[in-house]
Amino acid sequence: MSYSAPIADVDEAMFWIDGQAEPMRQRVERWCAINSGSINRDGLEQMAAEAVGAFEPLGGRIDRLPMAGYERINQHGQVDSVVLADAVQIVKRPEASFQILLGIHLDTVFGPEHAFQKVETIDPTTLRGPGVADAKGGLVVMLTALEALERSGCAKKLGWTVLLNPDEELGSPGSAPLLQRAAANADIGLVYEPTLPDGSLIGQRKGSGNFTIVVRGRAAHVGRHFGQGRSAIFALAELIRDIGLLGEHIPGALVNAGEISGGGPVNVVADLAIGRFNIRVDTYEQQRQVQQYLQSLVRKSRLADGIELELHGGFAAPPKRLDPATECLLGQVADCGRDLGLAVQWQTSGGVCDGNRLAAAGLSTVDTLGPRGGSIHSDQEFLLLDSLVERAKLSALLLMGYANGRFTDPMSSVEPVL
Repeated sequence: MSYSAPIADVDEAMFWIDGQAEPMRQRVERWCAINSGSINRDGLEQMAAEAVGAFEPLGGRIDRLPMAGYERINQHGQVDSVVLADAVQIVKRPEASFQILLGIHLDTVFGPEHAFQKVETIDPTTLRGPGVADAKGGLVVMLTALEALERSGCAKKLGWTVLLNPDEELGSPGSAPLLQRAAANADIGLVYEPTLPDGSLIGQRKGSGNFTIVVRGRAAHVGRHFGQGRSAIFALAELIRDIGLLGEHIPGALVNAGEISGGGPVNVVADLAIGRFNIRVDTYEQQRQVQQYLQSLVRKSRLADGIELELHGGFAAPPKRLDPATECLLGQVADCGRDLGLAVQWQTSGGVCDGNRLAAAGLSTVDTLGPRGGSIHSDQEFLLLDSLVERAKLSALLLMGYANGRFTDPMSSVEPVL
């Protein structure tokens, strides 16, 4: 390895991380025992306080950032505003010439009412629990890598910002402006979503949109006045059938109908039905085509007598393409992996994260620097414990490589378009 800083400095940092395996595990267990479902504000505030206490020794400026409310469609088809917890931002050496944005979310998909609350050791190598991989394990990896950087002699040459948001699992509706603003002040972005179980990173990602259709019909007694009723459920069922065919019109697009609700007593024609679904696309052009397709279906359905429709939602995570600067950044991570005996590769994914949003803001970003794990968003979510040290060392090498001159801005490797 070649470094402008003394090689013993880097080796000492790696040795220090090796000694953090048990403290890292304990931190994951403690943090995953705190329920931080996306709309559990009390739990998220507790989690934010834990994070603030853990990052304080690094000496950066810490701010709690209030966010706008999150609007969602309730069971009555009306718009509710949900108060979100604060984001946390830590800034160290903002005057440095090279700036790195590090981010991960504090929330999980498991609210207080969910049965999956317990953190347990499955075997000597595996931990199971809500958020162990997605993404409190990633938060621990990020923290440990920064601790190693700050212990090194080259730390003063690098500036960094950590942004911890509480709403990523909702699509980052409140924190999206914070992410965009932070991206504008950074040279690269590092996001600590879990890596894949085999250690592969994700380079290219689909875009994702969440949509809700509210259908209002006309109630009527089934036996006496059936013909006067207009079933919102039947109208929604036809819509869902047509939306399910979207992939045939736009190859590569994925559609999932996640939830349907409405209706009431079976002897009453249903006057309300609500459908919630998610659509994933590969390109901005497909995103435009999807929106046109949905709007055409809504216009067609509105022609039905006695049926009213409202379409809510949109694409909150644009597609993330693998551009030359991001590919260069991935190559730098792979270089660090080789120093550690890791063959770091990357692949395409249908999943989305805040890396999509940072890339859309023009920031070269690697967004799977967290630990190895899997079965995320299920009650079998697991973390491979040895990857905590492994991934902390990988990030620490990358950070120190930027601080000591081993690596340069990925954008400098991109030839300008004339």
